[in-house]
Amino acid sequence: MHDVLDLREIVADEWRQLQSAGRDVAALESPVREAVAAHDLPRLRALRAELRVAAPLADWPYVEPQRPHEIRAHLASPRSAPAWRGSPAALSDRIHWAWLGRCVGCVMGKPVEGLDRGAIERYLRAAGQWPQTGYIPRLAPLPTGVEWLNPSAAVSLAGSFDACPRDDDLDYTVLGLHVLETYGADFTADDVAAEWLDRLPFTQTYTAERATYRNLVTGDAPAAAALRDNPYREWIGALIRADIFGYVCPGDPATAVRLARTDAGLSHVANGIYGAMWAAALVSAGFTATDLREALAVAATWIPRRSRLREAVDLVAVLHGAGRGWDAAIAEIDRRVGHYPWVHTINNAAGIAAALLWGDGDLARSVGSVVSLGWDTDSAAATVGSVLGAMHGTACVPDVLAAPLNDTLRSAIRDYDRSAISALARRTVALAADDHGRATRRS
Repeated sequence: MHDVLDLREIVADEWRQLQSAGRDVAALESPVREAVAAHDLPRLRALRAELRVAAPLADWPYVEPQRPHEIRAHLASPRSAPAWRGSPAALSDRIHWAWLGRCVGCVMGKPVEGLDRGAIERYLRAAGQWPQTGYIPRLAPLPTGVEWLNPSAAVSLAGSFDACPRDDDLDYTVLGLHVLETYGADFTADDVAAEWLDRLPFTQTYTAERATYRNLVTGDAPAAAALRDNPYREWIGALIRADIFGYVCPGDPATAVRLARTDAGLSHVANGIYGAMWAAALVSAGFTATDLREALAVAATWIPRRSRLREAVDLVAVLHGAGRGWDAAIAEIDRRVGHYPWVHTINNAAGIAAALLWGDGDLARSVGSVVSLGWDTDSAAATVGSVLGAMHGTACVPDVLAAPLNDTLRSAIRDYDRSAISALARRTVALAADDHGRATRRS
């Protein structure tokens, strides 16, 4: 856990964020490390001030805008997906199974979140699930070389749950639905902030969302809440919130992207926002594209053309198009983006794209592939499941994975714990059918 209330972690993580984003901070690496080790608060405050004014590297090749109009200006011919032409019943089926695929993927990755690849492989091999085929079994004692599982394993290992366990990846999908129902598709960052503070417990937020929550409570306006002491502003948090915007905009990535961009801007900048835009476009395109390659190609065009995220997802497409095998492709992806923190947007988006392409439409295979990468296993797996559910509907999720969830979702969102997944899906269908989510503002 990255503690947004601990100046040592804020300064150390801010140095890493700036270093990865092309800022000239190399000379501050040793001073930051020494101040953190000594718990030297005056020095940490001084270093925080220096980091805030760090200049960009002269040879930095990327252009990564922040403001909505600048982001739009740096999109290279964004592509539309085919319009939704299916029946209301077919749309209901697709949205239901997108929700369910998201839940299943999240639970499949949840017990091993935070473990490295070696530990994940050792555990799954010992469990007889390499490659992974379903929910992760309980092993006692732990296999040699596996020192721990994620604390959530107590409620997410096979046989330990009678409903989909609570997870922030799913809380935000629920909260996004609530925001759309309450404010309509013209919701603002202020609306999202108000619902966070009203319905989402601070202790159930992490990294960028927790830093933003802290900033809102201490008086920052929503328009600026992402910017103060938030080293996690390009991490995966906004991407995990974006699927709901694809659900309500089937075959309409432009609108899905606009919704996701508004939501993401509360807590993220640059690639953190682009990741949400990409995920929303990917889910939206998944409803109508002919195959995963087309959906991914559409989604890529909604990322600014000279950004690191666009470079990463383009790399995945090139490797797949060249016929590279999974292991060779992952080795190259590692070489290019493996240096990012395990919950960063860029490496996880690359992993999601790779798992979808090499998974050939099979949910267990695709989710198992992204879990095996050992980055943000539950978040990335949830998005993979979501896209496949949107594309394939009922055929996507086998009953052996759907049945243990008992159509029930645990949630930290106020008034939503133990919601029926099918009921959440029906509410989503109503928004999608209402001119792609343009719900009427309620008093």
